[in-house]
Amino acid sequence: MRDIDSSEAPLLDHLIELRRRMLYCVGALLVTFFVAFYFAEQIFAFLVQPLIAAGQERVIYTQLFEAFLVQVKVAFFSAIMLSFPVLANQLWQFVAPGLYKREKRALLPFLLATPVLFIGGASFAYFIAIPTALTFLLQYQGDMGGIQQDALPSVGNYLSFIMQFLFAFGISFLLPVLLMLLERSGIVTLEQLKSARRYAIVVAFILAAVLTPPDVVSQFLLAVPLILLYEIALIGIRFTRKREAAKAEAEAEQADA
Repeated sequence: MRDIDSSEAPLLDHLIELRRRMLYCVGALLVTFFVAFYFAEQIFAFLVQPLIAAGQERVIYTQLFEAFLVQVKVAFFSAIMLSFPVLANQLWQFVAPGLYKREKRALLPFLLATPVLFIGGASFAYFIAIPTALTFLLQYQGDMGGIQQDALPSVGNYLSFIMQFLFAFGISFLLPVLLMLLERSGIVTLEQLKSARRYAIVVAFILAAVLTPPDVVSQFLLAVPLILLYEIALIGIRFTRKREAAKAEAEAEQADA
């Protein structure tokens, strides 16, 4: 007997349900956007703290509408982050009725771990990677061959810089979840992941070069955690395998008894 939760529904019912979930998502985005726009100045003041800590106390804007657009972008990015739990929950509510109970038990821990890992990656970027990169990049101020060179970053460029870091590190820290899902679904095996270590290192540096600004310090700050996260994923897969094997053995003993 199938242990699926819901009965097979007509396509129209699925489309109606999808529309309802999307309306909830759009509503959550709109509400969080307007709230974030109201506090956009305070949010940007928080985002600019690493720049101030690196010794830069002034930013400029070179276009009349740039400062306003920065507030809109700050509100939009903040809305995505704030509404993520709602978006993930609506996606889960739409997909869950079509899953078997064992599939739900397998996917739910990964769904719960996703925002935690993303926040962990963004926090690592904000407190460690961004200050380190800014300190390195701003050291080029001063006398350069007899001419004074000063850093005057615009608000738009700085926002793009810090958002690039936050999202790159946040998404990269989801690597263990991705690898464990691929292994659980049978697409890759633990043995294949182990043998692909050298390629994973190369891919980590390529991704770091693409996702971070074009300086060596920023690339190392992302590539090294990616390599460590790859190893953490292997440990997690190995631990999960042992736990499932022990559980299967215990169930087999109970069945024999």
